[in-house]
Amino acid sequence: MSWIELYDSLLWGMAGLSVVIFVVLGFLSAPYGRHSRGGWGPSLPFAVGWAVMEAPAPLGMLAWFLTSDRLTDPAAVAFIVLWEAHYLNRAFVYAWKRRGGKAKPIPVLVVGMAVVFNLINAALNGAWLFHLSDPYGAAWLTDPRFLVGAALFVFGYGLNLWSDAALASLRKPGESGYKIPRGGAYDWVSCPNYLGEIVEWCGWALATWSGAGLVFALWTLANLAPRAVTHHRWYQETFPDYPKERRALLPFVV
Repeated sequence: MSWIELYDSLLWGMAGLSVVIFVVLGFLSAPYGRHSRGGWGPSLPFAVGWAVMEAPAPLGMLAWFLTSDRLTDPAAVAFIVLWEAHYLNRAFVYAWKRRGGKAKPIPVLVVGMAVVFNLINAALNGAWLFHLSDPYGAAWLTDPRFLVGAALFVFGYGLNLWSDAALASLRKPGESGYKIPRGGAYDWVSCPNYLGEIVEWCGWALATWSGAGLVFALWTLANLAPRAVTHHRWYQETFPDYPKERRALLPFVV
């Protein structure tokens, strides 16, 4: 089997697995955060576990870029900047900004599965963008697919950052527990942070015009859409005064 055949097999396998994950998570919520529960084995402190499971994405992608011959390709540079902007924040900033230091630990099993996914995902995207595809070149930066995709990525990234900051601001130093987030996108949906991330990676799929980008967008949707519905249901069950007009993920829809 050639490298490109192996790559294609892995890509199709990940696409199929995203469907399985979507179905499973519709019945079983991942056991971390507000949905933490016993029976999942040993755990790591939240900040440590989060950093460990997310770090392979920025580090792996950077390795694929640095080992390529496209260090001066403007499109390749744009891709690595977008990817690292998201993941450096996600892996090394997000968890440490959680207020109060009382975030629930993450099971080692969840961390391990996330590490495997991030390694494979970085390999699929990095190998294609920096090694297997024809060089995109400077002209790609003016292609409508890149312009629209990059705009979606930046919009989703901004929504994700704003939503996380709004959630963090609900707790004063030393506080724990949950409150109803209000204002901005939270007036429309329970999980604008997840919506922002889904928009981001749909934008990435368009900006890179790649099978790897599309599969990543499918995985993001498969992972976050069911969790958004679970979050929404939890809010409704926990707070009797939770806004009835608010949806889980898409305004007026779901």
